[in-house]
Amino acid sequence: MAHSKRFIEIIQRLDTIYAGIHVGLDFTTPFELLIATILAAQCTDERVNMVTKTLFKKYPHPSIYVATSLEEIEEDIHSTGFYKNKAANIHKTCMILCDQFGGEVPKTREELISLAGVGRKTANVVLTHCFEQDTIIVDTHVTRLSNRLGFVETTDAVAIEFALQKKLPQKLWNDVNHHLIAHGRVVCKARKPNCSACIIEDLCPSKEKVFS
Repeated sequence: MAHSKRFIEIIQRLDTIYAGIHVGLDFTTPFELLIATILAAQCTDERVNMVTKTLFKKYPHPSIYVATSLEEIEEDIHSTGFYKNKAANIHKTCMILCDQFGGEVPKTREELISLAGVGRKTANVVLTHCFEQDTIIVDTHVTRLSNRLGFVETTDAVAIEFALQKKLPQKLWNDVNHHLIAHGRVVCKARKPNCSACIIEDLCPSKEKVFS
């Protein structure tokens, strides 16, 4: 499939206003980003950053999570929601990291998704922001905008990822993560997109009439 000239222009236009925007989660190491991304499921980046500010100081290495009870981890991450599942996944993931990867975060997608609670989205976040690999991260914003822009007709994250990869040169994949997510948060919101303020309105087949 040939690359989409319209999609390339969309990304280039968005780059004029969102260039320099990066992941909203605070981290300094691959391990911190892995934990933060697990916590970010069904939770805002702002809330996660509030929690990890002290969490990362208390648990600087996977082995410390392993040596800590689930109940204590649950208490430490309680405000991020779904804390029981998240605590269990973090504890199990840290056990795998210690047992199979020498306490280090692996650098391949296949190895990352072998960790508890880690799917393609979380794996792609780590690969993109820590290991300089080109990926497309499909979150709710990318899903929404990809459908509104007419590039896909599905909410299946894996299908969207593969479809968008075919429509853009690889050098622009990471820009999708920054630009579509930022645009979805600021302009093309879920309930009522602000089409009159949209820099790509003329390139969007949906436009505001669909949402009026």
